[in-house]
Amino acid sequence: MKQHRLAAAVALVTLVLAGCDSQTSVELKTPAQKASYGIGLNMGKSLAQEGMDDLDSKAVALGIEDAVGKKEQKIKDDDLVAAFADLQKRAEERMTKMNAEAQSAGKKFLEDNAKKDGVVTTASGLQYQVIKKADGAQPKPTDVVTVHYEGKLIDGKVFDSSIERGAPIDLPVSGVIPGWVEGLQLMHVGEKVKLFIPADLAYGAQSPSPTIPANSVLVFDLELIAIKDAAKAAADAAAETDDAEVEEAAPAK
Repeated sequence: MKQHRLAAAVALVTLVLAGCDSQTSVELKTPAQKASYGIGLNMGKSLAQEGMDDLDSKAVALGIEDAVGKKEQKIKDDDLVAAFADLQKRAEERMTKMNAEAQSAGKKFLEDNAKKDGVVTTASGLQYQVIKKADGAQPKPTDVVTVHYEGKLIDGKVFDSSIERGAPIDLPVSGVIPGWVEGLQLMHVGEKVKLFIPADLAYGAQSPSPTIPANSVLVFDLELIAIKDAAKAAADAAAETDDAEVEEAAPAK
């Protein structure tokens, strides 16, 4: 874990200390009570995403109560600094272990997956399997394409899905992760494929989201719906920009 990520979590705790009601026998009726609960909920989610799942929630609540009630703190600052250093060290150790496990599991997954019927492995290490074949055009690096997709980890957990949202997306072929850049150019319009993307062709050690562990192999169900006309795609993008500018300039209702 990076230092700034722990600092962000600590800053969130500070926000709660500054903004929470001092009442610990909580009712969730008024807007202020609900907002206070939401702050605590977001704080807990943030800390859990950082891997700090061994925190004592009662001790957190006690710290909030003492701060809001202007009581004498029960632990000296020097001891708190040492405790935070220990917390960060343990979180980093957990993260290192998780990264190593993800890397090992991903390697084994790809080795086993490469032996399955219909799975093709390219020179880069990308693996793909054609689910529905078609004879449409193939996109170039300069094209904008319309796709439907669903992204999963190797354990089957879905982390993103245009299919669930019910709306395909337009994207530039060269504006996505390397595994997609290569995979899209292998496809024909109308085809559906499954991409198995090694970590170094995805996000590597730099996870973009807590839902995607570092060094993860990613699995995508991908459908290439269309290749957009370049001029039309540029015009559509310009129109969207103009609409946004008009909306920003419009007076509030």
